[in-house]
Amino acid sequence: MAPSAPLPSPAPRPAPVVPAAVKILIAGGFGVGKTTLVGSVSEVAPLRTEEYLTRASVGVDDLAGVDSKETTTVALDFGRITVNPELVVYLFGTPGQERFWFMWNDLVNGALGGIVIADTRRLDTSFASIDFFESRGIPFVVAINCFHGHNTRTPAEVRAALDLDPQVPMLIGDVRVRTFGRDLLLALVDHLMALSAGDPGPGC
Repeated sequence: MAPSAPLPSPAPRPAPVVPAAVKILIAGGFGVGKTTLVGSVSEVAPLRTEEYLTRASVGVDDLAGVDSKETTTVALDFGRITVNPELVVYLFGTPGQERFWFMWNDLVNGALGGIVIADTRRLDTSFASIDFFESRGIPFVVAINCFHGHNTRTPAEVRAALDLDPQVPMLIGDVRVRTFGRDLLLALVDHLMALSAGDPGPGC
């Protein structure tokens, strides 16, 4: 009997695709909508580190304009968006109160860009976030959050009040709406691509 032919070797299995991770920070003042934005765009239930405001925060946390707020982020908010099998975006929302700002220095490590959320009723609460990103050379876009359609400033007035560079994109909308969150992320990606190509691009 003739010897049987050797069995063919099994085809090698393709190596599993390890998606690239992109980290984006969501920053802004106390009560401007950071937790809400992360929750509106995340594909998974967001991780939140919220605690109830107590008497201990009286005289420490500025509740002007957000009198009805009952909870606050004490560490971070975390969400995830899978763009495709090769790319995953991780969102980190920063705490807004000054007494928790020390967390920002850890959260910023590895961040590709940021979104600063501003409330036209309390624009001064956004200054620290803008200064933070600018001082570290991290590109960012600005989201003017219109709570219940409430907006007291024109885009030109907001840009002047925040002293934004002309190339910094600025969008106006409601962070509770998922499509607005998507538009913010796309604007940030476009801004990053324009900067990498050496073209800062026009701001909105």
